[in-house]
Amino acid sequence: MASKALTKMQSVILATIIVIAAVAGSLAYILWSGQGTTETIKIGIFQDLDAPSGKSLMQGAVLAAEQLNAEGGILGRQVEVVGEDTDVSTGVDATKFNSALTRLLTYHKVDFIIGGSASLGFMVQDLVAEHKRIFFETGANNDEYTQRVVDEYDIGKYYFRVTGNATSGFTGITDSLLLLREQTGFNKVGYIGTDGGWAKAAMDGLDVVLPELGFDIVYKEVFSLGTFDFTSYFAKAEQAEVEVMIPMILFNDGIFFVKEYCERQSPMVIYSGYIGGGVSESEGWEITEGRCEFISVSTIPSVAGYPLTSRTMPDREAYIDRWGEVPSGSSSASYNTLRYLLPDAIGRAGTFETDAVIQALERTSIETTDARNCVFTSSHDVMLGGNPNDPDAVYPIVIIFQWIDEKLVPVYPKKIMEEAGATYMFPPWSGPWD
Repeated sequence: MASKALTKMQSVILATIIVIAAVAGSLAYILWSGQGTTETIKIGIFQDLDAPSGKSLMQGAVLAAEQLNAEGGILGRQVEVVGEDTDVSTGVDATKFNSALTRLLTYHKVDFIIGGSASLGFMVQDLVAEHKRIFFETGANNDEYTQRVVDEYDIGKYYFRVTGNATSGFTGITDSLLLLREQTGFNKVGYIGTDGGWAKAAMDGLDVVLPELGFDIVYKEVFSLGTFDFTSYFAKAEQAEVEVMIPMILFNDGIFFVKEYCERQSPMVIYSGYIGGGVSESEGWEITEGRCEFISVSTIPSVAGYPLTSRTMPDREAYIDRWGEVPSGSSSASYNTLRYLLPDAIGRAGTFETDAVIQALERTSIETTDARNCVFTSSHDVMLGGNPNDPDAVYPIVIIFQWIDEKLVPVYPKKIMEEAGATYMFPPWSGPWD
């Protein structure tokens, strides 16, 4: 633990973790690093800090900062974590967004920023480019944001995405379905999703791509956010003889979807896509009272507790020891960025100068908690498998795990499944697998 290397006074301060200071009507969340030097490197956290994702993002960064500071910091400079609240859980407000980001850049004078740009990626890119500060994206998956790196490099070069984009997520769905068909022969596909946004866009894409891959689309449905009864949806899907159901379900609706599937013993498999409400997180078994068994979900190794790299389990345990909970996708994104990607790039650059760090980040090749060899593409999108020019060294950012006996077991990509000695499992009730 990093705090063990600190003085008694510093330990008391770090135990508080987040000092809340009301300044000019907004909230600043600060981790003081101490260590007897006034020269620090400031990391800005840009997220809705009152929401679970924002809290996790901050916790991941704080843990990374503590560990780095205990090791002497980055190029001898201690790490300070400073946050500004975007309040996106109450709606995306461009004025609030601009104000929070401006405060990080001008009032706190941060050196780097980790956070989510929501639907305002272009505005964020413009502002960080104006101030020549690197922004690590942990939220928005819009392809056009990283395309700007290619089209307008002088502006886009400050933007790096450390979580998946829309294309990688969509490709993960289609590729995993091909693997499932290879294993099972299932070809009748249905999908159900939350009305609007990325879910609708994904289903529109599947409408085009799946028939080209030879799949038979027999069912598709959208529903309004806040739906708690999925009886009629499953009844129609069963009547259509769906073999594989792809969910794209946000928030707590996912819990009710999963419970209905189990209780009615629906004769289909739930595979790929996304299920919210914690079903795709480590607490999914408890939240659904075990009804998520045989459900397949997309998540990351540190959440699933699968030792993909030499760092997965030690870092996961460090997070649990520090915060008393399992890491999430958000905490993993901020932790890996601050603990590995940024120090590695700064170390190779030998300086904190922005352009030099950008060039070093573009040459990143490093093991993290959730990647054996993390690299960035020419558009500054993250690729977790290895050399993008070597197909055998690359696996997509999407990993699918199946809930089996209270554990998340990898079932896609095939290479990871085979390494784990895993087999895709069917429910004990009757279905097309009989």
